[in-house]
Amino acid sequence: MKPGARALGIAESFRGRTDAPDETRRSTVAGAVVRADRVVDGLGYRRCTVGGTDATDAVSGLVGDLGRPDVRYVLIGATAPAWFNVLDFSAIERGSEQPVVSVTFEDSEGLEAGLEDAFSGAELEARLELYRRLPERRPVSVNDETVYVRSVGLEPGEAADVVRGFTPEGGRPEPIRVARQAAQAADSYAESLVGAE
Repeated sequence: MKPGARALGIAESFRGRTDAPDETRRSTVAGAVVRADRVVDGLGYRRCTVGGTDATDAVSGLVGDLGRPDVRYVLIGATAPAWFNVLDFSAIERGSEQPVVSVTFEDSEGLEAGLEDAFSGAELEARLELYRRLPERRPVSVNDETVYVRSVGLEPGEAADVVRGFTPEGGRPEPIRVARQAAQAADSYAESLVGAE
């Protein structure tokens, strides 16, 4: 990976009040443009609904807001952020015109059981349909750690190389790590403003 190669990392954070009405529970989605040599080269933000179906639109909107044709990859640190707000990686790839790589950090049996516990009827069916269309999740060894990768627009081996190329240490790719910190900081700030009212 060339040092100047750029990836857009996407992560989210929700620290809102648990007693807030469902329609006001919003999660902060952050995007961080990071070079392979760890230089941060841009930040952007969007919001999505906790438990909603708008995370794909938030991520796609964030990519559009940043307007960075120099970004070669979109790295997303989730499959269903903001409490089962399932992402459509193919739609994000079409909109960004860049390969999309999802990196998650825990082994699991998948989300179907959790979705079935949390939703029913049309809400469940819409999420299950989207979830079942996601590309296969594959384990990837990175710096003696294992992460789980799905990709659209790259073959599995290429996606693994991208993840390793943007992970100088540990198991979390630097663009996702920076985006996560940015999302948490923005969410904490927003929560402090609510508390001050």
